[in-house]
Amino acid sequence: MRKDSLRYRRSSFGVVKRPSERMDRTLGCRYEMKYIISDSKARALARFIEPYLKLDHYSRLRPDGTYPIVSLYLDSPDLQLCRESLDGHKNRFKLRIRSYTDDPDYPRFFEIKRRAGTIIIKNRTRVVTGQVSLASLLSRFSVFVQGYKGHEETLKQFRLYKDSINAGPVARVRYLRRAYESDTENRVRVTFDRQLAYNVGSAADVSLVGPGWQRHFINGVILEIKFTGRYPAWLSRMVECFELRQQSVSKYATSVKNACLLGFCAPKISIG
Repeated sequence: MRKDSLRYRRSSFGVVKRPSERMDRTLGCRYEMKYIISDSKARALARFIEPYLKLDHYSRLRPDGTYPIVSLYLDSPDLQLCRESLDGHKNRFKLRIRSYTDDPDYPRFFEIKRRAGTIIIKNRTRVVTGQVSLASLLSRFSVFVQGYKGHEETLKQFRLYKDSINAGPVARVRYLRRAYESDTENRVRVTFDRQLAYNVGSAADVSLVGPGWQRHFINGVILEIKFTGRYPAWLSRMVECFELRQQSVSKYATSVKNACLLGFCAPKISIG
C-alpha cells in the first residue's frame, strides 16, 4: 500500500477568503456530463471555453485559479450508496459534508445529491461549526445554520436520509478544482478536477491535510459539464472537436473501490 506522495502545502490548502453572502450557484436541478482527460487537453479546453464562461467566485480568489475541495461521504454499514453508484442505479442519492479549508471558522456544507434518471438534484446547507465537532453535529444536529433561505429544511432532510440507512462517515475525497460558469439563465458550469486523493475511515473529519491520504488511480483530469436548461451549441462543438467520450465517474464510489482493491477497506464490496 503506497502512501500518497502529494504534500499539500498551506499555500494550496490553507485559509480561503470567506465569500460574501451570495446566491449559491451549485444548487438546483441540472444535467451532468463527465469525462476523464489528459492535462494537456484540459488546458486546451480551458482556452476554448474562456470566451463563453467566466471563472467562478472561488477560482477568482486564488492566484492560480484553483481551489481545494474536501468531501466527507456518509454511507450505510454495508456501503449501500457506494454499491448503488457502482451498479449504475438510475435513482440514488449521496450524503456528504464539504469544506474548502481547514479554517475552523469557515462554514461546512451539508449536501444531499440525488439522481433521478438523467437529472441531478442537489441541495445543501451551510453550517457554522465553530468549536463544535462534526461528530457532535452528526449525532444531535443542534447547529446554527447560516446563510440561504430554506437551509433549515435541507438539514432536516439530510438527517432523515442519514437515519434511513444508519449512515456514518466512510471516506474523504479531496482534489483541486478550477471552475467556470455562466451568468445567464441557462446556468452552465464547467469544472476541472486534479490531484484526486482519498482517505478511508470512520472519523467525522473534513480536514484537507493529515495522514492516511492515498493517491487515486485516476491520473488524469476529471472534466464535468453541468447545465440547467438547453445544451449550448458551443458545448456540442467543443465535445466534437476535442473528441470527448462521456464516462460514469463517481469520485466517492471509485475511491472506495480502489481502497478495497488495495485491501484496506472493510466491509469488502463486490468489484466485479
